Amino acid sequence: MSTNKRIMILGASILQLPAIEQAVKMGLSVVVLDMNPEAVGFAVPGIVKEVISTIDIPSAVEAAKKYKIDGVMTLATDMPMRTVASVAKECGLVGISEDTAVKATDKSEMREALKKAGVPIPKFHKVKNNDDFLDAVQQMTGVFMVKPADSSGSRGVSKVEDKTTAIEAYEYAKENSRNGNVVVEEYMSGPEVSVETLAINGKVHVIQITDKITTGPPHFVEMGHTQPTRLDCVDEIRKVAIAANKAIGIENGPSHTEIIVTNEGPKIVEIGARLGGDCITTHLVPLSTGVNMVEACIRIALGEKPDVAQKICHGSAIRYFRQHSGTVKKIDGVENAGKMPGVKQVSIVYGVGETLTDVVDSGSRMGFVVAQGNNAHDAAGKCESALKEISIEYEEKKYEE
Repeated sequence: MSTNKRIMILGASILQLPAIEQAVKMGLSVVVLDMNPEAVGFAVPGIVKEVISTIDIPSAVEAAKKYKIDGVMTLATDMPMRTVASVAKECGLVGISEDTAVKATDKSEMREALKKAGVPIPKFHKVKNNDDFLDAVQQMTGVFMVKPADSSGSRGVSKVEDKTTAIEAYEYAKENSRNGNVVVEEYMSGPEVSVETLAINGKVHVIQITDKITTGPPHFVEMGHTQPTRLDCVDEIRKVAIAANKAIGIENGPSHTEIIVTNEGPKIVEIGARLGGDCITTHLVPLSTGVNMVEACIRIALGEKPDVAQKICHGSAIRYFRQHSGTVKKIDGVENAGKMPGVKQVSIVYGVGETLTDVVDSGSRMGFVVAQGNNAHDAAGKCESALKEISIEYEEKKYEE
């Protein structure tokens, strides 16, 4: 059905690589845009490369018309979403609307839309300047969060327990916000999950629910994911995620909805009109459900109806390496870890000779292990066993007199 069709994929980084490879495997003509001429996705044989920024809307539209594309998409990143929407509109293709793209990439707009639709969210304040911020802080009681309105990957996020550190949190959020706006919201405590969905002609299909492990305060960087969720309130979580999709207008395509299950029930952290990153949708979902969400997204973008029925019922997990700041001298046990039962992948992002920081955002993580098991508990255990096999040696710090 897809043969001879042409898809445009926005982004050629490691995040978009699974989409590029899947589209090629499907026999499609593939046009890939990225501002980095050395991007890893450009190395895939047989694709058309265009060195264009994924947020340069006029150039992306021009390229889309030049190649007469049949579909447009991105995978696991928020920045190109507005470009996806504009290209889809200009070329008459299936995709999210420009209004939905704004609501999916600006946390304050997202919160307003969710609130209007009655979807459970934390109390929040939209902040445009110092005076707004000080006013918002005055209205907060107890612990609260400060976030950039339009960033991703945990960049610029802080938990504020003492109002004397609030300005520091504001400056950190502001420097990571592209439009300069910041969101102040109540701190939600409870287990965190993400909901992976696909909308087809207005019907939202929940494909999987993922349990999360984060570093906790101050940055809340994700350090592990496990499928399926081991929480009991699955029906409530599903209902809230579907309502959030409808509230921001996702009728065709994927979404990745982050939810915290509070004492008052599930509440939305945020929703992205894209597939989840961190190998959640590219690796974990196929291992736990047998559903290829990347292929499904490509087919939706091309105006086709994919098969999203669950094929298997297993557990899957990813765990990131435990690390600290320093220069890596030696890494042992990777090969042994990769041979352990159920382990599907061991990846090193930063290797020997590279200098690590502590984990402050998703881009600073050193590496990860992916495993499959009979259930979520089994998969998580296999990941942890593999991590124990891997040892990291750091160079000793030299202190000058």
